[in-house]
Amino acid sequence: MTCEDRNTYAALFHSLAEPTRLALLEHLVSGEHRVRDLVDHMHLAQSTVSKHLACLRDCGLVTMRIEGRSSWFSLAEPARLADLVEAADALLSASGVSPSLRDHQNHPDPGPQAGVSRDGA
Repeated sequence: MTCEDRNTYAALFHSLAEPTRLALLEHLVSGEHRVRDLVDHMHLAQSTVSKHLACLRDCGLVTMRIEGRSSWFSLAEPARLADLVEAADALLSASGVSPSLRDHQNHPDPGPQAGVSRDGA
């Protein structure tokens, strides 16, 4: 693996290492959304949501399209992201950590605090 490859992987995993970004990805599982909708759902400032979406877009996890004055975001590769979540679940299960990402993907959390439960709750 080259240094550039390592940097690319590090950027991808960095983008997934933030609970708010995971919550945004979980919300986008249900389809394309305007930034305004995500701001309302996440109860966060527009600048905060936009910053996190830019990180996810830079890593290729989400795509953006402009329609009028609205920016619309969607998952770039929904099936591949689902595969990644499945692999993460398997890795966490094998290490004894109780994964909850799959549960959240099927039933998105209404707030910004998403991710992995270490206590099984």
